[in-house]
Amino acid sequence: MRAVIVAAAVAFLVTILAMPLAIRGFTRLKAGQPIRAEGPKTHQSKKGTPTMGGVVFILATVIAYVVGHFVLATLPAAQLGAPTGVTATGVVLLGLFVGLGAVGFLDDFIKVRKKRSLGLTGRAKILYQTVLAAGLGVVALYVPNKTKELETVADSTISFVRDIHWLDISKYGALVFFVFVVLSMSNAVNLTDGLDGLATGASVMVLGAYTLIAFWEYRHWDLDDAYSGPYSYEVRDPLEIAIIAAAAAAACFGFLWWNTSPARIFMGDTGALALGGLIAGLAFATRTVLLLPLLAVLFTIIAVTWVIQIGSFKLWHRRVFRMVPLQHHFELAGWSEVNIVVRFWIIAGLGVASALGLFYADFLRVMEFRPH
Repeated sequence: MRAVIVAAAVAFLVTILAMPLAIRGFTRLKAGQPIRAEGPKTHQSKKGTPTMGGVVFILATVIAYVVGHFVLATLPAAQLGAPTGVTATGVVLLGLFVGLGAVGFLDDFIKVRKKRSLGLTGRAKILYQTVLAAGLGVVALYVPNKTKELETVADSTISFVRDIHWLDISKYGALVFFVFVVLSMSNAVNLTDGLDGLATGASVMVLGAYTLIAFWEYRHWDLDDAYSGPYSYEVRDPLEIAIIAAAAAAACFGFLWWNTSPARIFMGDTGALALGGLIAGLAFATRTVLLLPLLAVLFTIIAVTWVIQIGSFKLWHRRVFRMVPLQHHFELAGWSEVNIVVRFWIIAGLGVASALGLFYADFLRVMEFRPH
């Protein structure tokens, strides 16, 4: 627990203290956010606000991860039951976080450099995301644990609140599924990042929930295979997952200080793609993939409504919503930005609470029927 708390504290302090430097630096570099002309008119006042703030909380999370491992190294091995070095779990989660952040940074850089709201083409962005997700998916599915030969970061079975062993889709199917979830969630967070603090606040809730889930799994994790019943969660490196999730949540919390309305800086695609990729990776690492649509319900709703709008327009040349992403529909309906953000945060919070309830309910169900 000590390593998780220290990592979170470091990530928060680094982000909240370094962000003013980033704001001044990006402002001097004229890295202002281009605004779409066809968007809500109220957004024109945001033109020139520095973007690419995701760089800071990504770096803060990586620094906090390293510090967390230094703390782990000071604790007796008997208290840990977890590796203190870099693991495949860390490679996959931080690889998604940093790698997709790099894709987003390239997209933001093109926007800023060419002074337009379009950076990478849609096909190029999807290609980069797919290649990165596939590469890390191979690591997640094929790199075994040194102490548990069959335990990998992800699995060929579909999971809900734990693995569903009869629902096996093979390693190849699991790799395709891994790529699909990473692409879906990274782009869903990116679509949500349209109002001051909206995606940041929702991400804090989701990442905080994954911190609780991962630490709970760590506390009920079979360290030496002495017990292999349903009470033991079949996950790899749960303490590592908790450290990364806590660090990212705290870093986003620090970023929210500067990103809340009126935003002094935007996370850009740099932060949005990174957060979505990390959330997807956490779902696989904690074996809660089918719980993800509920846990990240706000991102799910915004992505689904975007698909509905695009599909309806292409098939029947009709719009279901005034504008997508969904938050802009409510802006055009007359809602204020702050009202939309707070109400959407409430929806995000309800999804997180419901998902955590289902996760804990499964634990209680197992305990109720466990032989004494």
